[in-house]
Amino acid sequence: MAIHKKISLSNDLIYINLFSWILAAIIFLSNFEDGSSIGVLRVILGLPFVLFFPGYTLIAALFPGRGDLEGIERMALSFGLSIAVVPLLGLGLNYTPWGIRLTPILITLLVFIAGTSALAYYRRNKLPVERRFYPTFEFNLPLLGELSRIDKALSVFLAAAIVFALGSIVYVVVTPKVGERFTEFYLLGTGGKAQGYPSELAVNEKGRVIAGIVNHEYSYQKYYVRVVMDKFLKKQLGPIELAHEERWEETVDFSAVRPRKNLKVKFLLYREGDQKPYRSLHLWVNVHQKK
Repeated sequence: MAIHKKISLSNDLIYINLFSWILAAIIFLSNFEDGSSIGVLRVILGLPFVLFFPGYTLIAALFPGRGDLEGIERMALSFGLSIAVVPLLGLGLNYTPWGIRLTPILITLLVFIAGTSALAYYRRNKLPVERRFYPTFEFNLPLLGELSRIDKALSVFLAAAIVFALGSIVYVVVTPKVGERFTEFYLLGTGGKAQGYPSELAVNEKGRVIAGIVNHEYSYQKYYVRVVMDKFLKKQLGPIELAHEERWEETVDFSAVRPRKNLKVKFLLYREGDQKPYRSLHLWVNVHQKK
């Protein structure tokens, strides 16, 4: 004899809005790392918030009756419309003063979900109770004692597989994703752009550039920047201490004491302990006598 279970979620719209506001509270009020437990909760709530909730509430508003759509059709359309609606809302935000940023997108989706939920609730209540759509799940669970040994073994294996799959998903979400380790080293002109570098200088005239470092090493690093001309060390900056993803920029000047054509000005980046340059950049400069 099997155990028959039937679960009807008559408060589905309330649950969706509740989970949406919990996600908003986490984003607005919490300071967390992606690998923390709150970061995992953000991912768990964030995926359906973007990929399912907008389409589900819209479908509920358009088709409030129980027989309007089959269950599988509602599921498919909920995902499909969410994927269509969210980019359209983002496109609309692009033409507003707020732009496509986290807070405007979050608020827009909250308003959209709340508005379509209210419309769905209104249209459902206009129908007779027996015709209103609510998500319903029915289960027929056989008693364990009625199963054969093979069925019991398969049931245990299936349960273990589900637990393993859920554990794997949680592990992937929680474990920090380490990409390529490198350091970004660049030179900009004094206007902060990749142009306007000094190329013609008088003797003892100072040329200026903006040197920049971005740490993508997934660890704390100490850096040193050396300016070398004619194999002579002219200047050293550092230690420059940066955490992962931290940026440093500073104006660096240099000058030459005698005329030269095609003087190679080298900017060498060292990490603490490096014997050879980790990164190198250079400029070609003509140095002439003062007129």
